[in-house]
Order: sequence, then structure tokens, then C-alpha cells
Amino acid sequence: MNMGQDRQMQMVGGNGGNQFRQYAGHNTQLLIAKKEEAGIKLQAEEFDLIAAAADLDEIEEVNANCILMANLQQAST
Repeated sequence: MNMGQDRQMQMVGGNGGNQFRQYAGHNTQLLIAKKEEAGIKLQAEEFDLIAAAADLDEIEEVNANCILMANLQQAST
């Protein structure tokens, strides 16, 4: 296994994830919770942001799984 494949395997396992995006998503969730506690209605843009973040997470997970499957297939041949 070369260095690039090793790095991809680490990313699949979550060791190389995008911490900034995770931090930003966490801050968004905190902001929404504070607004809900204060009785402030969420804006449509905030709902769109949450949906987009969830979609991005799913896409990244599928991509990581595809990389893992390709690496496993290559390693077995």
C-alpha cells in the first residue's frame, strides 16, 4: 500500500476528516438551539444550511466508502 492509499484509508476511518466543517456545523446547531430556546423562529436559509450540511456529510461518506471498496479490490488482486 502506498502513502496515498494509506492516507485515503485513514480518511475513511475518520482520522483525516474536515474538522473545520465539523466545528462550523456544531456552531450552527448551537445557534439554532439558542434561538429555539428564546422562541425565535428559524429562517428558511438556516433550514437550507442544515439540509445542505447533512447532504454533504452523506456525499462524503459515500465517497469514502467507494474509495475503501476500490482499495480493497485493488489489494485483493
